[in-house]
Amino acid sequence: MLTIENLTKQYGKFLAVDHLSLHIDKGEIYGFVGPNGAGKTTTMRIICGLLKATSGSVLVDGVDAVKQPDNMKRKVGYVPDFFGVYDNLKVMEYMEFYGSMYGMSRKEVDAISEGLLEMVNLSDKKDVYVDTLSRGMKQRLCVARALIHDPDLLVLDEPNSGLDPRARFEMKEVLKNLGSMGKTILISSHILPELSEMCTSIGIMEHGHLVTSGKVEDIIDASKGKQLIHMRVIYADREEGQSGNERLNLLLKEHPFVEKVSFTEDEILIGFMGDEYEAARLLKYLLEHQVLVSQFYREKEDLESLFLEITGGEADE
Repeated sequence: MLTIENLTKQYGKFLAVDHLSLHIDKGEIYGFVGPNGAGKTTTMRIICGLLKATSGSVLVDGVDAVKQPDNMKRKVGYVPDFFGVYDNLKVMEYMEFYGSMYGMSRKEVDAISEGLLEMVNLSDKKDVYVDTLSRGMKQRLCVARALIHDPDLLVLDEPNSGLDPRARFEMKEVLKNLGSMGKTILISSHILPELSEMCTSIGIMEHGHLVTSGKVEDIIDASKGKQLIHMRVIYADREEGQSGNERLNLLLKEHPFVEKVSFTEDEILIGFMGDEYEAARLLKYLLEHQVLVSQFYREKEDLESLFLEITGGEADE
């Protein structure tokens, strides 16, 4: 369904997407994750024809998004993280407006919109003005609008951004229903547990590169042996904390089973290659070097901990 080969996007000297290659099969729900500036949104906008690639190819069901952007746009539905609304348009008028952009008659749009609005639980809102809807309702309406022309691929960039828990749950149910209908979906999100529940496959990007891609369970299985250790230490004061972190970083990196160390505001995250026995020996090693450890525990491997290991604990955009 979606095949990307050696995709590159450069802004001056900055390489936003660096020779990215990716394949998504028809009917997959593919989760796109990565830290700020990883290149996810840039890649999505190129797929949707909103940005021109510097080089490479993007094929959506055989149509080249780089060379045939107009033809490709009929095959893709796009849901941005925030979309503008039109004053004085009711929900059904909003759907009719977008349907007309695809050459659809009002009769066609009305027939299709009834089913789409029912699917996103907005059937009772079709005569309500769009700008009076809650943010969650607007996002669900945006999904319905993106499906008006029956696209082969639905691209969603942080659709749950800024939504409350109830609205996130409703959006998740909508996307799961679309997946059960056989729609191919590419979705980025910083709410990783939800992605692991919904997605058949994921890809993790960093610095414009696709670091890993595949079935969620396969990626986690391939990382077995890796552990994420959460640790907190105590320092007498702030100045000691700054120098202490530098000393601790060096101390940890000298340990043979420590693969990666990340310092967050609240704790220290350690990518650890050893088993439970070796983790106990690491704690003993730190105590022997007069590190005052106040918290130390291993986290069970899941999508969130895997993401933190790969990206060094940076927040997603």
